[in-house]
Amino acid sequence: MEPLDERARFRFGWAFGIIWLVLLVNPLHKAWAQHDSSKRFAGVAALAVFAGVFVAALVRGRQRRLTGRPTGYPAWAPFALLLGLVVLLVYGAGQTALSAVPYVAVYSMFTFAIDVAWGISIVLALGTVVVEASVPGWSQDGEWLAVVLASAAVFGTRIAFERNAVLYETREEMAQLAVAEERSRFARDLHDILGHSLTVIAIKAELAGALVHVDPERAQREVRDLERLAREALADVRGAVSGLREISLAPELVAARAALAAAGIDSDLPTAVDDVPGELRELFAWAVREGVTNVVRHSGSSRCTVRITDRTLEVLDNGTGSAEVLPGNGITGLRERARRLGARVEHGPTGSGYRLAVLAPVVPA
Repeated sequence: MEPLDERARFRFGWAFGIIWLVLLVNPLHKAWAQHDSSKRFAGVAALAVFAGVFVAALVRGRQRRLTGRPTGYPAWAPFALLLGLVVLLVYGAGQTALSAVPYVAVYSMFTFAIDVAWGISIVLALGTVVVEASVPGWSQDGEWLAVVLASAAVFGTRIAFERNAVLYETREEMAQLAVAEERSRFARDLHDILGHSLTVIAIKAELAGALVHVDPERAQREVRDLERLAREALADVRGAVSGLREISLAPELVAARAALAAAGIDSDLPTAVDDVPGELRELFAWAVREGVTNVVRHSGSSRCTVRITDRTLEVLDNGTGSAEVLPGNGITGLRERARRLGARVEHGPTGSGYRLAVLAPVVPA
């Protein structure tokens, strides 16, 4: 089934073809007034078939022009049929049948390449002049001018349609890009959420297992923390799905301190973030989450330090494991977030550990 928006674009395409038929009233009246029944029948039938072929071919040709889909028949077939019907109409309606020639030019202008269509229109205009001058009793009614004007009008309409088609395709591509970006955002958030939460849960589970016989009361506290962390992770995932999830720097520092403590890693974290501008706090919060998760998971360090100024954030450890870890989805997602704010991300070994930093540009005073 065609998409709804695309069907709506062509719903009234037939009306566009029918409005052109008003100029065929004169040959219809002439054919109907013929005393010779054979001429009357030939003229009315030719005119009826001509109108039907013109509207159908014009609508299908317009759809092909805008969508690129084939019409199912050669483009020259309706053109040849319309010309043949004009000849038959001449038999039934006389000179007034030349009123149908502009319709052939209109079909050509909508269907063929621009240079071919203009060539056909010129030939049709010259043909009407020659025919009017050659047939005894026919006068110069200026039908050639109607052919030229109709071709010019359709030329402008065709250009407008093609530009609208380009705009439509551009909107479709932008919508697809927006969907891809949203999928990327969700995958990035899901990775960051679960990567941090599951790391802390795994560490606390190991700790609870080790304490269950040594210190049952503390083991119970760790199990309660496991339940709380699991519920928080579930809430975070639900928030990410709804697109409403945000994280804050101060709570993230509190969570980082708890995660480091659970892993047995000494921490040196700031207690205040008042100097950090509001637009950087979420970025710095993601950086703390990514950096601390990597410290807990990979570094093998005994100490982690987080330094924050109004424009920079650093996560440092004294381990060796982080230096061997290739940048993954977490670092990639952090870079994308930083890029949107004009900041940059640096990471790598320092000689005495590993460093992850987010550096925001300095705002001119």
